[in-house]
Parts: sequence; structure tokens; C-alpha cells
Amino acid sequence: MANTKSAIKRIRRISKQTSVNKARKSRYRNALKKMNLLIDDKKKAEALKFLPKLNSELMKVAKTGIIKKENASRNVSRITRKIASL
Repeated sequence: MANTKSAIKRIRRISKQTSVNKARKSRYRNALKKMNLLIDDKKKAEALKFLPKLNSELMKVAKTGIIKKENASRNVSRITRKIASL
């Protein structure tokens, strides 16, 4: 266990940041699930309307380092291809 003042402060900071990261990751996953449901239900118009929001969410989590930028762009690419094939 931490026994210096600075280490105790770091533990406090890390726990706050962990909760923020978990919330961001949850929002990102929920957005992906929503988009996949729209695609599975073949709702092309709604999927196209939701695409910018999904893209924004993915880029936010990529910017903060929760996922890598390549991962985000790959997800966007695959989703747009799926929408185009509907």
C-alpha cells in the first residue's frame, strides 16, 4: 500500500480516472451495439443518421487513448461498408 503523500494522491487520481475511462468505454460499446442493431434490422436511413454520432464517439475514445486510432477508423470503415451493402 502507498505510504507517501504523493503516492496516496496518485491512487486517488487513478481511481477517478478509471471511473471516467470505464464510462467512456461503456458509451463507445453501447454506440457500437446500437449501430449493429440498426444494421441487423436493415434500417438504413436510421443507420445513416446515427453514423456521424458513432464516428464522433469513436474518435473521442481514440483521442483519449481508450482504444487506438486505427481501431476506431477500422470500426468506422466496416460499419460504413455494412450500411452501403444494405
